[in-house]
Amino acid sequence: MTLETPIQKKVSLHSSIRLRRLRSHSTLRQLIRDVVLVPQHFVLPLFIIAGKNIKNPIASMPGCYQFSLDQLTAEIKSIVNLNILAVMLFGIPDKKDAVGSSAWSSQGIIQQAISEIKNLAPQLLIITDLCFCEYTDHGHCGVLDASHGVDNDATLELLARQAVSHAKAGSDVIAPSGMMDGMVQAIRQGLDDEGFSQLPILSYAVKYASSFYGPFREAAQGTPQFGDRKSYQMDTANTSECLREVELDIQEGADMLMVKPAGAYLDIIYKIKQKFPAIPLAAYQVSGEYAMIKAAAQRGWLDENAVMLESLIAIKRAGANFIISY
Repeated sequence: MTLETPIQKKVSLHSSIRLRRLRSHSTLRQLIRDVVLVPQHFVLPLFIIAGKNIKNPIASMPGCYQFSLDQLTAEIKSIVNLNILAVMLFGIPDKKDAVGSSAWSSQGIIQQAISEIKNLAPQLLIITDLCFCEYTDHGHCGVLDASHGVDNDATLELLARQAVSHAKAGSDVIAPSGMMDGMVQAIRQGLDDEGFSQLPILSYAVKYASSFYGPFREAAQGTPQFGDRKSYQMDTANTSECLREVELDIQEGADMLMVKPAGAYLDIIYKIKQKFPAIPLAAYQVSGEYAMIKAAAQRGWLDENAVMLESLIAIKRAGANFIISY
């Protein structure tokens, strides 16, 4: 018995299917890219702290700082020079209480910061985060009930009050982040009643109870003093629920939507954009995502710029119209 020897044939590719032609030149690759990152599609978060002469480095977020009002000038100038069009403000007050009353004060830290930034760069779009975790002494995102859980409906009234105070101070976009049921409707009604019907709402429509928020809690000084936020933020294992959250917020009057975090939830960004393509969609690349890239780069494990760009491209590729990132 003899064994047949396989005939070796040289595979010949037809010239029309050589996809590598479009990858062979760096300029050509840039010319035909599906996804392009430009500064105008980014929002930079800023942490504003009460006090004077403060520029505190945030240890878990290298390159990020807490700024007092009098230290904003150089930072705002740098942001404008980078052609970034928008900032998102988070406030750290000097006093906290059970209901976060400084959040709606006309002299609150965010209300003052809006005025200061408008004076420095009137063309800069100011988005103000709307929540109570930075303003309450217990660190939760609303008023507590007798069982020390967040009282959803009692919090809605205060969110509307906070939104109106931001609007009066000059905020360009209101961004509620507390994941209270009915928050968009309550805020929309509050704004409309006070003559701010033109002011858009960017809702944190899909905010997961993520472990990636750790560094942010240092930066904003809003760590819960007990328990966690899983009773009002979304379960990380859920997918279809995101569409219900988005549908409700759209019905209540949200003008734009947000997914938070971004990198670990690209499937969620994609799902929402496919279902609601006409609604502007933001994605928040959160503190933990930023900190991981920074930490690995500092140890020489990753090329920081390359990984940063790859992570941001992935978020855009998934469907985000703009990205909030540090």
